[in-house]
Amino acid sequence: MVHSDSPPVLWIKTPLIESANLSQAAGCRIFLKLENLQPSGSFKIRGIGNLLRYHIDNHDIPHITHFYCSSGGNAGLACVTAARALNRPATVVVPLSTKADMIAKIKTAGAHEVIQIGKNWHEADTYLRETLLAKDEAGVYVPPFDHPEIWNGNSSLIDEVGQQLKEQGEDGADVVVCSVGGGGLLSGLLQGLGRLDWGKHCKVLALETQGADSLHQSLLREEVVTLPSITSIATTLGATRVAQTAFDLARKFQVKSAVLSDAEAAMGCWRLADDERIIVEPACGVNAAVCYGGRLKKLLPDLIPESKVVIVVCGGSSVGLSTLMEYRAKYGWVEQEMIQDPEVPSTLSAPNGPNGHSHTNGHPK
Repeated sequence: MVHSDSPPVLWIKTPLIESANLSQAAGCRIFLKLENLQPSGSFKIRGIGNLLRYHIDNHDIPHITHFYCSSGGNAGLACVTAARALNRPATVVVPLSTKADMIAKIKTAGAHEVIQIGKNWHEADTYLRETLLAKDEAGVYVPPFDHPEIWNGNSSLIDEVGQQLKEQGEDGADVVVCSVGGGGLLSGLLQGLGRLDWGKHCKVLALETQGADSLHQSLLREEVVTLPSITSIATTLGATRVAQTAFDLARKFQVKSAVLSDAEAAMGCWRLADDERIIVEPACGVNAAVCYGGRLKKLLPDLIPESKVVIVVCGGSSVGLSTLMEYRAKYGWVEQEMIQDPEVPSTLSAPNGPNGHSHTNGHPK
């Protein structure tokens, strides 16, 4: 269970809203769990906040603790946000793929230091553990996803969903949709579902993007594999190797794994912005994307109009308005291949839609 001792919980209970627009698009009842409203901008603060609190509670000399986190961005931002609330310093190491605005956000949040090194998260993590931690006896390693206390913290999301559905007169969800990077969120969700009566019958749809699909490739080969590189624009899903626990739980709970393209993930970003006024990065947009063009029904054909699907709007702080417009210009062609529902507001404003702007880039050859 999530710890209840002081220091206090570092995350908030986020809203669970039923979306009329996404429900119309998907053909079933879509509920959005708005983790983008967390203090750090993503669900990451649940697990990482829980881990930091665990170390504070159990460290021999907690007042000298210095936290070190390797991250593509969001985990580092969560670590710094939680560490600052606990009055402890945090150093974050990010790979070269992390954008300048994300680094600025981590610094502004109160990072002791932000170091950018390595082609991917694995290289950044290796530098942190072998170079920085080796020099600091008070240093505490904060992994972005692979730790039991992180999974415990993330499981609180499902506890909230169960409570909120009950408050709305519902007896649980039929499906939970989440994206997967290293597997910390997936592990927590599955642990949480395993504690609840309705959770034992709830399906889980785990989404990744092409070029960042370490879980999907592992499930296909029936063993954890390491991707040669991350080639997706969803860089915050950029773990070349999924956590062993996430892989084991995915097999145990028979998780449905699916992979979408970068174009589809980007489409999910602008569609969610148009339909719900929410801006997210592709690592989260991939979750919204399945609601459009018949994708959800194709992946889960047993869904009926009364089915309740909870989509984790996991958040993320690496995308702004300018990036969203770039996505629309580059990937707008994906809308031409979709089944369009004119009763869905974002259909009208989509690229090449009745009220949208045409794009100049065609389908890639």
